[in-house]
Amino acid sequence: MRPPFSTAVLGALTCAILIALVLVPAGQVFFRGALGLPFIGAEEFSRFLLICLVFTGYPLVVQADENIAMKEARNALPPRARHFLTLLAHAMGAAVAAVMCVATIVTISRNLNNATPTLNIPFWLFLSATFVAFAGASILHVMILLRSGRRGSGGSGG
Repeated sequence: MRPPFSTAVLGALTCAILIALVLVPAGQVFFRGALGLPFIGAEEFSRFLLICLVFTGYPLVVQADENIAMKEARNALPPRARHFLTLLAHAMGAAVAAVMCVATIVTISRNLNNATPTLNIPFWLFLSATFVAFAGASILHVMILLRSGRRGSGGSGG
């Protein structure tokens, strides 16, 4: 079974960011060691890529239901309790992701004129991956919550 198009695109984007995250420091080592030239902004760009990598991967983790959830302990419970805990975990995940999404929007709106020191990456761009990740995760948690709620207490519960 093929993953949905959005999952494939997000997975490809995350892989591309990971490749760039490996290439930028490697390029810095090469330029400094082999050519004796500085790679100005490599550290800052690497931090930006690391933030993007973590946050673009987060909705993929939510969609795969691979959040830290103590599944082994939960699966030892009776079906009703397991189902309740699954619903509770997704409800809390949606709420926390939504709060973080709003907090990110507020932070971006208060820092619209700020930029990173070396490369002048606009602050809104620097935090855009955070916003997209938490918005996507919140939506996915709600979708999983609705799907799990329709299944009823007889479902596996994750």
